[in-house]
Amino acid sequence: MRQPGDRAPAPAPLTLIQDLANTWDIEAGRDTLRTAEDLAAFCAARGIALTCADDDVVTARALREGLRDACQAHTGADLSPPTRQTLARLFDRAPLTVAFDEAGGARPEPAPGLAGADALVAEIGRAVLDAVAAGTWQRLKACAAHGCRWVYYDHSPGGRSRWCTMDICGARAKMRAYRERKRPG
Repeated sequence: MRQPGDRAPAPAPLTLIQDLANTWDIEAGRDTLRTAEDLAAFCAARGIALTCADDDVVTARALREGLRDACQAHTGADLSPPTRQTLARLFDRAPLTVAFDEAGGARPEPAPGLAGADALVAEIGRAVLDAVAAGTWQRLKACAAHGCRWVYYDHSPGGRSRWCTMDICGARAKMRAYRERKRPG
């Protein structure tokens, strides 16, 4: 998967979310989640063993776009009510439980019996909760350039970056703003 500019990947557990969101490269017009086999291979490469059907691809794509929109909201955009409803519907189908270890520690786990895309949604849910607990969720962002929307992790000290790479998307945005200011009347 491409990693624009000099951005380092997101820390675990956000890499799963970043990788899923970036299975569609808008700028290149390339979608790597076209078939059930593509989805199964994506999951297997990340240690999630699933059997997938064609309708699971539709679910995974809806999840991908909802997550991309949520990451876009981390740059200051609003998360639309339809996207919030879609994400709520997906996560309602993939509940988490709490698992305890010998030392009394607890962590979210996918509910038993989940299959296909619902199992992936539960893994994503666990990753989101772990990232929220770690304080890293808000730093997973989607590029503010509408023709890009690549999901990246904001490693900047202030956490205020808006573009996946300043050299490309940021420079384009600044050049458009400059031209707009210089346009007569």
